[in-house]
Amino acid sequence: MNSPRDEALGMVVHSLPTPGADAGSTLSGRLKLLAILLACSLPVFVAYFVFYVVQPHGEASFGELVTPVRPMPQAQGQALDGAPVPLLSLKAQWLLVKIDGGACVNDCQKQLTVLRQFRLMLGKDMDRVDWLWLVNDQAPLDPRLVAGLKHDNATVLRVDADTLAQWLPAPAGKAQQDFIYVVDPMGNTMMRFSSRLDSAAAAKAKRDMEHLLRASLTWDSPGR
Repeated sequence: MNSPRDEALGMVVHSLPTPGADAGSTLSGRLKLLAILLACSLPVFVAYFVFYVVQPHGEASFGELVTPVRPMPQAQGQALDGAPVPLLSLKAQWLLVKIDGGACVNDCQKQLTVLRQFRLMLGKDMDRVDWLWLVNDQAPLDPRLVAGLKHDNATVLRVDADTLAQWLPAPAGKAQQDFIYVVDPMGNTMMRFSSRLDSAAAAKAKRDMEHLLRASLTWDSPGR
């Protein structure tokens, strides 16, 4: 006759490890991590997808897409007072960039005026866009020109020419001075268009910018 203790032991159910359980947990963890990464990256992918769909075959109606995009280098610029300025501090805002030497006479000044007016054309969206003059040499700047640019909320920095060539490339046989560059809020150079804009060209370039700003509206807001 079995004792009560034997009966109690007989009722205990012992579970054995399921083969592959650890592997399943690892896979589940990796899938969760991948889902988090995709969720964080989705707004960026959506913005570029919408832009490319609006512009069939990945071509802008006026601007030239820079492919592959050029990430912002971890380099220092220099403010006009000599203070170092990390280029990465320019991120988190759309940028319209003009490059030229410090002498900046005639054609250069006209292009800066066009760039200022182009930003104003964006209307309510212009607060999502900063405009920059990046000086690629050590030539002295006209104080009156600098004062006017500061009044119009432009950013003026000296940046090493090699750094600019890496980040803001020009097509073969062309000069950087011939282009206005569009940099996204993540610091990627992704489009350029001619710095010599007449009324018709400015309207086309404006449409390109409006596509980009509309596509990024869900994840990009004015200011940094």
